[in-house]
Amino acid sequence: MSRIAKKPVEIPSGVEVSLSGQKVAVKGPKGSLEYVVHDKVEVRQDGNALLFSPRTETRDAVALTGTMRALVNNMIVGVSQGFEKKLELVGVGYRAQAQGNKLNLALGFSHPVIYELPEGVSVETPSQTEVIVRGCDKQKVGQVAAEIRAFRPPEPYKGKGVKYADEVIVRKEAKKK
Repeated sequence: MSRIAKKPVEIPSGVEVSLSGQKVAVKGPKGSLEYVVHDKVEVRQDGNALLFSPRTETRDAVALTGTMRALVNNMIVGVSQGFEKKLELVGVGYRAQAQGNKLNLALGFSHPVIYELPEGVSVETPSQTEVIVRGCDKQKVGQVAAEIRAFRPPEPYKGKGVKYADEVIVRKEAKKK
């Protein structure tokens, strides 16, 4: 069996978890999320912990048990602490500006790029070349960060573009005469 699935998910104080059939609803200080767990996985609450087990001992049920446990754990971490991704803009004239639920980006195009943020995700710009994406849903935060990066991915010669804060760009040497 998956080793990660055997570990119970601890529910911190201030987080409410409600189970109704296969639906897990989590509510905390940062927001609320819900997820429908796969039919092959059984979820039960034991005090302030959630326990996951496969309904059958088939290979896919065991694999899904670990996946479902990880997804529910990410939900609990999201509503209690939240998730964030940091992006950096590298290049002359590249700048970002948060305006409500829109992000205005100047990325060297002839026009500004305006990105509409989905619900549940917020963006902060501490400086003109930094963007911080925050939210309680890990998947949404990662998706928004990836979509912002996709407007101008970093290029390998000068490293210009939108990159993750911890991303390392492998540089290429320019063509010699």
